[in-house]
Amino acid sequence: MIIKNFVDLATDNDKHVTLKILESGLVAGLPKNVIQKFVYKSQISIGKCKIPLSKYDQIFLVAFGKAADSMVCEVNSLTRTSGGIIVIPEGYTPVLKTKKFEIIYAGHPIPNKKSIKAAKKIIKFLQERKKNDLVIFLISGGGSSLISLPDGITLDEKRVVTERLIKSGASIDEINCVRKHLSKIKGGRILEYLRCEAISLVMSDVIGDDITTIASGTTFFDKTTFSDAEKVLKKYNLLQSVPKNILKRIRLGIEKKIPETPKQQKIKNHIIATNKTCLNRMRKKSKSFGLTQKIIYPVSGDVKQIAKTLAKLIVKTKPNSCIIFGGEPTVEVKGRGKGGRNQELVLYLLKEIQNVEQNITVASIGTDGKDGNTDACGAILNNKINVTGAKKFLARNDSYNFIKKHKGLIITGPTHTNLMDIGVLLRR
Repeated sequence: MIIKNFVDLATDNDKHVTLKILESGLVAGLPKNVIQKFVYKSQISIGKCKIPLSKYDQIFLVAFGKAADSMVCEVNSLTRTSGGIIVIPEGYTPVLKTKKFEIIYAGHPIPNKKSIKAAKKIIKFLQERKKNDLVIFLISGGGSSLISLPDGITLDEKRVVTERLIKSGASIDEINCVRKHLSKIKGGRILEYLRCEAISLVMSDVIGDDITTIASGTTFFDKTTFSDAEKVLKKYNLLQSVPKNILKRIRLGIEKKIPETPKQQKIKNHIIATNKTCLNRMRKKSKSFGLTQKIIYPVSGDVKQIAKTLAKLIVKTKPNSCIIFGGEPTVEVKGRGKGGRNQELVLYLLKEIQNVEQNITVASIGTDGKDGNTDACGAILNNKINVTGAKKFLARNDSYNFIKKHKGLIITGPTHTNLMDIGVLLRR
């Protein structure tokens, strides 16, 4: 089981069923269940794109993101590889047991010195490849901070603006818009160092599956501009709180004194898994329990508004129904408590349905195994618990400690995948 505390949480049939549905979504999103559909011993086959691997002298893998090690593990088991680089978050235990690949542990969600080390290692690695080699980039969410090479600013300045953006409630595409315009490698710039053919296989952790946003479009190109980056900072009232050097850098871009990010694609990028990969499997699982189901995708925007919308939908359903949802809410962090967007969503949902007569079980998790600044990936509770006092916990962004009191925290540890968030509302 991916959900480590499944037995402790499944205290009644409704929670058991809800957890089973969540587990099925997590399993569906594992690279070992995805990559085998596209990578074969003699070729990579994605739709009409067929790449015979026999024409290359050597095949190298460059992977970064929360699923990097598990993606490499699967590709390495399916075809011949000569080595490569893997960049995963600090604290991860890699699933790969071979010295063929160099593993670098770097900062997430805020970049650190090891993130810069990883970026420089990848650049050097790409420069050393021969003309008849092939590089397969394996990209997943988290790459934006795991590999970092600030352009015209310091690492500390990059860390400050990243943290401010995350806490502001900005969406991932907005955050990455700014990141790309402060980087020497994002938005496709890393390909300037490529000396051979390459292809990117991408697991999407963004709404709309926009490759320009996933891991800040490192091997793709960029549709946004320096002007867009400035608008993001203005929208979230950050113009006065971010380092002045950040604003200076963006202003230089707006005035065309420094070049824009690349606007054309250099190599093929293919999305091989999305949030819907999880949701479709969850739908099948819910059918096996005899439930009527409805999928809501994508859930995005402020977590409080999402809770209101989902609450209205579930109370209108018939008995033995469930709503399966996926996406990525945003939370504006004002307090200093422990929590994450999934835990806050569960708590806000319970507040919305606390006076409803029907039995409703609520659960939401991050598929990467981590929710906010906690060791949980999300939560599961039902609407029969007493939510008195929850408002105070939410005000200080401390949903974790409220849910912990009610024994509703879901624990998986790192899942070695990353396909946004998934959740279930079950009505009996």
